[in-house]
Amino acid sequence: MATDVDLSRSRAAARGCSAVLAGVALTVLVLELASRHLAGPDYVRLRQAEYKPFTWFIGVISVLTLASVITLTVQAYKHKRQLLRPPLIALALILVAIVITLAVNGPINLEQLNWNPTTPPANWSEIRDHWQLAHAARTVVLLAAAGYLNLPTGASGG
Repeated sequence: MATDVDLSRSRAAARGCSAVLAGVALTVLVLELASRHLAGPDYVRLRQAEYKPFTWFIGVISVLTLASVITLTVQAYKHKRQLLRPPLIALALILVAIVITLAVNGPINLEQLNWNPTTPPANWSEIRDHWQLAHAARTVVLLAAAGYLNLPTGASGG
């Protein structure tokens, strides 16, 4: 049946995109934790160097993940409602990650672009910590979303 094939393809795309996004978030978390020993000027230089190449990359992965999970959710709703819960939960979790990004990480990223690396603001480490805590929460949410998308679907579900 064509809908089973479509659903299986959508599930594979959502799983793959979600796994890549969660993996990137986890990698960033590890790198951020490794950078905690840096002095203010070095930390600011690192964050500013990362911003341009990394922003478009994360953006593309995020859009692909969101689109693939929405597609899977719609297809499950239309054709196999018993398979709807995991992608629906994953979609909700991804939306939480987007809210965290828009509310915390994104604004801090933009703020840090304007910092002078030789004289970072006096509270630069507090801002770093705030960004890192929000990113840790975002990473946990994205890992959970990937986990829901990888729950077994049963022999008839693909």
